[in-house]
Amino acid sequence: MSPRNFVLASRASQLAQVQTNIVLASLQKQFPSQQGDDQAGQTFSTSFMSTAGDKNQSQALYLLGGKALWTKELEVALQDGTVDILVHSLKDVPTTLPSGFQLGAILEREDPADSLVVKQGKPWKSLDDLPDGSVVGTSSVRRVAQLKRKFPKLQFSDVRGNLNTRLAKLDDPNGPYAALVLAKAGLVRLGMGGRITADLTPPILFHAVSQGALGVEVRSDDKEAIELCKILTHQETEWNCLAERACLRVLEGGCSVPVGVASSLKWENEKQEAGLLTLTGAVTSIDGQEHVEHTLKEKVSNAEGAEQVGAKLAGILLETGAKKILDSINVDRERRIEEAEKVEAKEK
Repeated sequence: MSPRNFVLASRASQLAQVQTNIVLASLQKQFPSQQGDDQAGQTFSTSFMSTAGDKNQSQALYLLGGKALWTKELEVALQDGTVDILVHSLKDVPTTLPSGFQLGAILEREDPADSLVVKQGKPWKSLDDLPDGSVVGTSSVRRVAQLKRKFPKLQFSDVRGNLNTRLAKLDDPNGPYAALVLAKAGLVRLGMGGRITADLTPPILFHAVSQGALGVEVRSDDKEAIELCKILTHQETEWNCLAERACLRVLEGGCSVPVGVASSLKWENEKQEAGLLTLTGAVTSIDGQEHVEHTLKEKVSNAEGAEQVGAKLAGILLETGAKKILDSINVDRERRIEEAEKVEAKEK
C-alpha cells in the first residue's frame, strides 16, 4: 500500500468524536508513525461536521425520516474525496447504502443494552420503582413501544440533544423527567457509566439493530481504504450485526420504527470458522398493544449465512403479524407529517 493520509470523518457531536478517535487509535496502533524512515507510512487525520439530524433538534425523530439524517452530508464529503473513511454508530447507518459506498469494517461491540438513568437525588432503582405517571424521556419509538407494553402506568416523552443536554434536562429540578432511557454504549464511551441506574435487557427491552457497534464506511472503489479497514473488523460483532441489519432491511424499518433485536454467536472452535447464531426479533405497535416476537437458532459459517438468518427471521415476523403493525405505523407517520406541514405552512 502506497503512503497516504487517510481522513476519518464523523458527526461533530462529542460522542461521535470519541468514537472516531477510537477508530483513529486502532489504525495508528497498526500503522505507527515511521519517523526517520526515507518513506513515510500511512498517516491519519480527522474531520467533523454537523448533519441534518444534529441541526433539527425540535421535531421528533419519528417525523423526521430515516437514518440518512445522520449520514447524508458525510457521504457527500466521502464521494467527492474530501474525506476517506466515515465512522458511524452502526445503528444510524441505513441498511442499504447508496451506490458507490460500502461498509469497510464493523468494530467490536460495546454492550448493546439500553440503560435507565434516574434523576439525580431520587431513590428509584428500576422502572418498577417509578411512581405512576412518571415521565420517562427517550427519542426512540422502539423503546416507547416496548416499555408502554410492560409499564402502562408510566408516561413517555421525546427528548433530543446530545448526552450532556439530555442529562441536564433530566436533572433540572423543575424539569418534567423522572428518568431517561439511553444507549449504554454511549454513556460508557463518554465516561458516564456511573450515571446508569439499571440496564434494560431482553425480554424487558430489545435493543436497536447494531446498537453498541461502530461501522466504518468507505467508497467501493477505494481499494486501499477497503484493505486498511479489514484490520478493524471484529468477526463475531460483524456476523451478529449483519444478521440484525438483514432482518431490519427486509422489514423495511428505520431508526424511528419499533424493531428490537438480540443476537449472540457461539463459535464451534477457536478458528471461528462456524458457529451457532441465535437471533431474536421483535416488532411492537407504538401504543404497545400489539407485539410480535420470534427467535431463530441456526449454524452459520460466513457473513452471508448470518445475513440469510436475519432475512429469514424477518420473513417469519412479517407472516406472523409484523406487516400489519408496520403498515399501520407508516400510515400514522404520513398523517402526522401532513399535519406538521400544514402547521408549518400556516406559520409562514
